[in-house]
Amino acid sequence: MRILAAGLIVACLTIAAPARAENPTPYPDTVTIETGKPFGPFVEAFAKAITSNGFNIVGIACANCAIQGVFGETVPGNRVFLFFKPAYARRMLAASVAAGIEAPIRVYATEAADGSAHVTYRKPSAVFGAYEVPDLTAMGRELDDHVARIVADAGAGS
Repeated sequence: MRILAAGLIVACLTIAAPARAENPTPYPDTVTIETGKPFGPFVEAFAKAITSNGFNIVGIACANCAIQGVFGETVPGNRVFLFFKPAYARRMLAASVAAGIEAPIRVYATEAADGSAHVTYRKPSAVFGAYEVPDLTAMGRELDDHVARIVADAGAGS
């Protein structure tokens, strides 16, 4: 009887559990671009585009590198590029110290099944606009243009 009761509880919980589907863009103003460019050349071009547009790369996270190194497993390529510019940091902090958690800008490059690079990022105007500080909102809009230019520059090169 206990086994039957336990089985019924598990069945009810399984049936009642909500279906879980991934939402690839859970935040408003998330941009995803299929570059059509092979992943490896794209990430190299992206790093160059960041610096050629006057930004500093403050970090590059590579989960597939870590997984390969630690577990010996191969997973599709991915990089999180973290970049910013001191002039924007200065403006951001003058407008809101709390907004400092939003810097640096993060852009996620992933390798699709066909080997091409996809890029995902939240528009800086959405990130900084959430603070409802006019100077941050204006800065976010400027950064939208810079990030779009960086992505375009990286995709335009070969």
